[in-house]
Amino acid sequence: QVHLVESGGGLVQAGGSLRLSCAASGIIFSGNATGWYRQAPGKQREWVAIITGGGNTNYEVSVKGRFTISRDNAKNTVYLQMNSLQPEDTAVYYCAAAPSLLRLYSNSPTSWGQGTQVTVSS
Repeated sequence: QVHLVESGGGLVQAGGSLRLSCAASGIIFSGNATGWYRQAPGKQREWVAIITGGGNTNYEVSVKGRFTISRDNAKNTVYLQMNSLQPEDTAVYYCAAAPSLLRLYSNSPTSWGQGTQVTVSS
């Protein structure tokens, strides 16, 4: 059984930084594609950053240059470093994994974490 556990969310002022972590059991991140998603109140869940099993990354345009996704294979953990946070980044952030990129881009991964709240004050 796959378990993804996010941590690192919190309240930060605009311009600040946070680092989210996603620890996994039951799945090897380096053999799958992993993504970070977010869902703001009243909005659909959207992907923001993806890392392939081979380490290639892709970012949603609004976070490109501010967010960095990375992975520690030894810890089987994926991170999302978020810099220059803005109020519009406020959302619940979810970690997800899938055996294919298509499932991540279509918002249908095989495994989801429980989410962690990120709130950015102005």
